[in-house]
Amino acid sequence: MTYPQTLDYLFSRLPMFQRIGAAAYKANLDNTFAICKALGHPEKKIKCVHVAGTNGKGSSSHMLAAVLQQAGYKTGLYTSPHLIDFRERIKINGKQIPKTDVVKFVEDYKNTFYSIEPSFFEWTVGLAFHYFAAQEVDIAIIEVGLGGRLDSTNVIKPECCLITNIGFDHINLLGNTLQLIAAEKAGIIKEKIPVIISQTQIEVLSVFNTKAQSLKAPISFADKQYKVISNSIQDNLLCIELHEKVKNKTQLYKLDISGLYQIKNLQGVLSCLEILKKKGFIIEDDAILKALQNVKKLTGLMGRWQTLSENPLIIADTGHNEDGIKEVLKNLERYTYKKLHIVFGVVNDKDVTSILNLLPKTATYYFCKANIPRALPEKELFDLAKQHDLKGKKFPTVSEALTEAKKQAKPTDLIFVGGSTFTVADALI
Repeated sequence: MTYPQTLDYLFSRLPMFQRIGAAAYKANLDNTFAICKALGHPEKKIKCVHVAGTNGKGSSSHMLAAVLQQAGYKTGLYTSPHLIDFRERIKINGKQIPKTDVVKFVEDYKNTFYSIEPSFFEWTVGLAFHYFAAQEVDIAIIEVGLGGRLDSTNVIKPECCLITNIGFDHINLLGNTLQLIAAEKAGIIKEKIPVIISQTQIEVLSVFNTKAQSLKAPISFADKQYKVISNSIQDNLLCIELHEKVKNKTQLYKLDISGLYQIKNLQGVLSCLEILKKKGFIIEDDAILKALQNVKKLTGLMGRWQTLSENPLIIADTGHNEDGIKEVLKNLERYTYKKLHIVFGVVNDKDVTSILNLLPKTATYYFCKANIPRALPEKELFDLAKQHDLKGKKFPTVSEALTEAKKQAKPTDLIFVGGSTFTVADALI
């Protein structure tokens, strides 16, 4: 098969959460264990860091990968979903897995996996582990796809675990309380493996502590180890001054991913790096500082408070749940503009009402539907938004919505593109 034919096979034959949602979710790890066994257990041949959380796990994974890469380690990075190209999910030192490797893997294991009937995600996790092991990476950063306890990535024994934060998302699969969701995320905690929690949240504190204690896993909360002294934007970099309490040391960090939510993520990343240092990884301060200024360049990260255009200013962000949208609105407060235009599309399994409640009524909206089956039809979104006094028009595609927003916007206006990862993805194509 050619590469496009291979992708068609994967997309059409295998259930894919990115496209169809809950129907693709497998509530056990049986298939993943079977895949790993068939592959000769590549997951046991790589050192790794496991990253979970409701929001921030993607950014944190890319920051960790950038630093380890800058420190001289051959670094694998597995993330999901992809925005434009499937191969974004599997990278080594910022370079996507070659198309030929994807084709060969599918050809080699298509018949082997036939009886397993894996989902798209399970197949992809197998590919990632196989590729990282074959390429003999020094370390791999593995981002959880959904939840943690039953996520296909949860067959690894990592050097440490990082859990970013807990918020309401995928409640139909993970639970309708923060405690239930936290319990699913805490499922990645392993016996005697250190775990870092980026953000202390009183509602779920006992969930993490109880799980860690039961497994004798050392646990620490990153925001208790650091104090934020200041933050500002300079030359399009997010400048964060942190005081590390244990070392009684203050340091200025500059990030090229400039969303304010990165302040929380950074603390978790730094705490995780301290664990890796204790495990023998040599990571100099200079490597950390340089890497954080070049996360996008080193890893190819897209869609996190990404500037698409300057005149008018167009910003895209993949924040897609209640907490994510709150962070988006906080970030927008930093900007001076005459009028706000919002290109907005969501998926059909989100709590759309809670999100629409948060959105500013003074903005002009361009409601649209991303090019995936899971996307909420633009007419339904438009009708729901009307009930919340949000004014705008509806468009069948993100491209048409963005084109109209550009026509309407003056150079002094701001256009924001978001609501779902897939809305951003369509805007980037």
